[in-house]
Amino acid sequence: MATSLADFAEQANPKTLAEARRAGFRQATRVHGSLLACVEKRALVWMAEHMPARVNSDHLTVVGFTAQIGTGICYALAAWDRRMLLAAIVCLAVNWFGDSLDGTLARVRQQQRPRYGFYVDHIIDSVGSVAMMGGLALSGYMHPVIAIGLLIAFLLLSIQSYLATYTLGEFHLSFWRFGPTELRVLLAIGNLALFRWAWVIHGRYRLFDIGGAIGLAGMILMLIVFTLKNTVRLYREERIG
Repeated sequence: MATSLADFAEQANPKTLAEARRAGFRQATRVHGSLLACVEKRALVWMAEHMPARVNSDHLTVVGFTAQIGTGICYALAAWDRRMLLAAIVCLAVNWFGDSLDGTLARVRQQQRPRYGFYVDHIIDSVGSVAMMGGLALSGYMHPVIAIGLLIAFLLLSIQSYLATYTLGEFHLSFWRFGPTELRVLLAIGNLALFRWAWVIHGRYRLFDIGGAIGLAGMILMLIVFTLKNTVRLYREERIG
């Protein structure tokens, strides 16, 4: 759910860009073709342009990370009070605000820090994902095995994406028109649906177990397809003989 390396590298101020080049930093092409990407970008730029001067990118990063941790806590507490599912929706919205806006604000203000931003955003995103999926595993609305499977698949996809950034110079924020924002929207809709359809198919299966299993299958397929695609591409570009 973090901002890409190229987001921070584009239009970077001369001082930070020169330091990044000295350290061997390589700009990556930002690839973002999710369903909501265009609308989201316009909204983020507008918010960045109207953000009070006292608020900086680090503040927004902390807000987004705290909200992601809060989402996991809300899911865990939903085991005792399902109204916490509504609180989780609020946390997801705040997480989108902070996590998506921090990089945009830096670009609008010409305050990019390419290496710092990339490193901090993604380590925070990984920790926050562990917290969120851990909360789902404790919620009673999703089987822990499925929650753990989703977390592992997400982390593997993230690793694949980071490796592609380094080896191919491309950072993919979305896969097959589906990215972090779409995931948040889907989770929010699912939270609302849980109030009526927590168990489906004659009450035999949990709604989030079915949705999680479908999501897990899709993520595994993405991992296989993009890994093979990148491997073949690199093999052809570095063919021996």
